[in-house]
Parts: sequence; C-alpha cells; structure tokens
Amino acid sequence: MPSNPEAAVTEALQYFEDLTPGRTFEGGREVMDAERIKAFAREFDPQPFHTDEEAAKESFFGELVASGWHTAAVTMRLMVQAMPIAGGSIGAGIDEFRWPRPVPAGEVLSVRMTILEARPMRSKPGQGLVRTRVETLNRAGEAVQSMVCTTVVPMRGGGI
Repeated sequence: MPSNPEAAVTEALQYFEDLTPGRTFEGGREVMDAERIKAFAREFDPQPFHTDEEAAKESFFGELVASGWHTAAVTMRLMVQAMPIAGGSIGAGIDEFRWPRPVPAGEVLSVRMTILEARPMRSKPGQGLVRTRVETLNRAGEAVQSMVCTTVVPMRGGGI
C-alpha cells in the first residue's frame, strides 16, 4: 500500500488538470537481471563492472552493477506505467539528475513520482508544463536514481 494516501498506480490517462502539485504516483517492479544488465552494457555502456562479473569484483563497486543509463531506461518504462500521460510523455527537460547508489544484479526497482508544479503554457494554449520529482527506489526504499523533470502535458480537449 502506498505511503501517501493519494499515491496510486493508475491505468487512466492523465491530463494537465489531473496533475496537481503534491499528487504522488508510485508503481512498478523491475528485477535487474544480471544477463540483461550485461546485454544493455555491452551495447550502450561497455565497462567491465557492467559487463563482466569477475572483473566487477575488482572494481570500485565490488560486484556487477547496472549502468546508470540502464537504470534510466527502466525508470522511463516504470514512469509511463505509473503515470500514463494522454498523448505520451513529452520531455521538456531534466534537472538535478543523480545516481546516489549503484544497482546490483538482482535488485528490484520501483518508482515514486511527485508533482511539484503545473502551469499552463503561454505559447501553446491547451497544453501545460508539469515538473515532477522522480525517484527510482531499490527494495529497501532508497533512491538509486533521482531527477526533476519537466513534461509537456495536454489539457482535456487541448491536444498536443
């Protein structure tokens, strides 16, 4: 059960009017499988602590860990599932992006999103900008990734 009574995983499409400051969305469950960690890293971040379990033991991390970019990609999917935006999630910027903890193989990730600000766009009637704090959490509830992002969100009847 979410810690915030307003927190919810929703299947309903969200519009600008739905995303009021303070509202929280939580959800997802992604097991960070060792083989998927290595496959992602071989293609996008080929460093030994992401691609080779033996080499990773001698690294800064002491074990195989997911690339931060793999964590970011998983976060994106969890965000879309927890808070599906009508018309899709259109990014307008990311601030305060951090990876405070590594993600070892076998870790289970979830996401918590808190609406910080929502304002109509002056230049595009029918749309708004929504700033959201996004925390990707491990099974202990600790942030392994955090960011504040801004998304373009349509108003009901406004379109993108």
